[in-house]
Amino acid sequence: MQIKTETLTTVLTAWMQSAFSACYGESTDVSGIGVVATANPAFGDYQCNAAMGLAKLFKTSPRTVADAVVVAAPPHPAVARLEVAGPGFINIFLDNAWVIEQTAVLAADACHGVPQIGHGQTVVMDYSSPNIAKPMHIGHIRSTIIGNSIDRMHRLMGFRVIADNHIGDWGTQFGIIIMGYRHFLDRAALEQSPIEELERVYVKSYEKAKADDSWMTQCRQELVKLQTGDPENTALWKQFIALSLGEFERIYKRLDVCFDLVRGESFYNDRLASMVALLQSHGLVRESEGAQCVFLEDDGLPVCIVRKSDGGYNYATSDLATVQSRVEEFSPLKIVYITDERQQLHFKQFFCISRKLGVTTRLDHVWFGLMRLPDATFSTRQGNVIKLEHLLDEAERRALDLITSSSPDMPEDRRRDVARAVGIGAVKYADLSQNPQTTVTFTWDKALALDGNSGPYLQYAYARMASVRDKYRERFPEGDLEVSRLLITEPIERELMLKLLRFPEVVVRAAEAYKPSMVADYLYDLSQTYSSFYQNVPFLKAESGIRESRVLLCDAIARILRQGLGLLGIETPERI
Repeated sequence: MQIKTETLTTVLTAWMQSAFSACYGESTDVSGIGVVATANPAFGDYQCNAAMGLAKLFKTSPRTVADAVVVAAPPHPAVARLEVAGPGFINIFLDNAWVIEQTAVLAADACHGVPQIGHGQTVVMDYSSPNIAKPMHIGHIRSTIIGNSIDRMHRLMGFRVIADNHIGDWGTQFGIIIMGYRHFLDRAALEQSPIEELERVYVKSYEKAKADDSWMTQCRQELVKLQTGDPENTALWKQFIALSLGEFERIYKRLDVCFDLVRGESFYNDRLASMVALLQSHGLVRESEGAQCVFLEDDGLPVCIVRKSDGGYNYATSDLATVQSRVEEFSPLKIVYITDERQQLHFKQFFCISRKLGVTTRLDHVWFGLMRLPDATFSTRQGNVIKLEHLLDEAERRALDLITSSSPDMPEDRRRDVARAVGIGAVKYADLSQNPQTTVTFTWDKALALDGNSGPYLQYAYARMASVRDKYRERFPEGDLEVSRLLITEPIERELMLKLLRFPEVVVRAAEAYKPSMVADYLYDLSQTYSSFYQNVPFLKAESGIRESRVLLCDAIARILRQGLGLLGIETPERI
């Protein structure tokens, strides 16, 4: 079976490049020639503006270049005609029969036309990464759901994705928590709510360490014992990990997030000394005040410490060892890290050092702004964290009120199931519909709105689309949609089909840019166009043939909307 690796834009681009080559010779550099979708259908469905830039090369006017290319262009099954407009724009009008045929193919395809450009290639995705013995808070939501959406898009494009939850299970905080555990633990509280109790004893121990130097000294001693394999401290550390992973998994289940690997920083401890030795063998390390450092001033970056003066290692050393392990184990095309904006310098340094060590795997840092609630701050050390679980609980509670008021006759168990999907979907969409690099201020009114750019709006739009086929079957039990075909009888039908055909390239662009917001924008635009279609032309009251075509088109839109929301990790209830 042939693997599809092209979008409509890349197909038309290749065709237009061939037209320029046919007109001006095979030696002409056509690599910069491309096509883009038009904003105004009066100027075609796609447009090529290359004549404007090549006119100087050919020593003639852009209009002359465009006219010659249109004459030289070979026939293409997708293209009905070409027109030259203005000073030399080449407008491409697609063939209606081809548009109809490709819409039907796209709707029936399991991947909905998304090209399998990742076939045979592996990508490692590093996201979420909470710290052991601390609850997941609102600060974890963006890495988790942005990372999961990018993960889903790459899987749909055929990549083998290794989703790795690189948890924080090592470091100085464990000396503090071990001391807190031994002196302040409430065992009943630990049984009832383990992570909250571990957080409480950590905060209490941390506060004591700030006020009492001898306490901090003891914390450091406990950490050294852990690092040297002390059985008692190691057993406590493993207990903290087990309790934490159980809590994390509950949150991930609610968010419908799954990982292929859950490996902590400790997994790579055995590689740290050899990593420093490797850096030394490459002449990259110099000693400074007892610490081993990589000086990156020639690269415009500050010094990076890889081994501290006390012999300990830091995040850079651990990440260098981690990337070495991932390259050896998975041979990935790229490794993608999804973290907040505060870690930009760290990744610039560690990527730079990786290159100096000969790592050729593509390394990408996807950074994002923070999410905040109005007038709310959070800090684990100060003990006033906004817990992610509480945010999700509140989302489901508010969604249940919304569903109860809009569908009071729905059975209670069904209402709660729909409220879960709508509440969690609202939180996700409020984040993913924003440019990742912006700071998001989360408000409930906007997140749960039914009449704006929100998750519930799109879920409700899907539910209405899904009901059209059922209503058709009720009114026309003798009808057979399987033998019916799509038609174009109104301009808006063609507009909707073209939007559907652009879904694959939206997914590819969003994945390449690491911006789920591009998918969200597309889905909202598609839903608004559909709403205009549904309100302004008859569906079930249309004449036979046209009626079936519109039901089929509605079904195709519903499938794309469901697929697109799925890429955002958002469920689509059939009824709301």
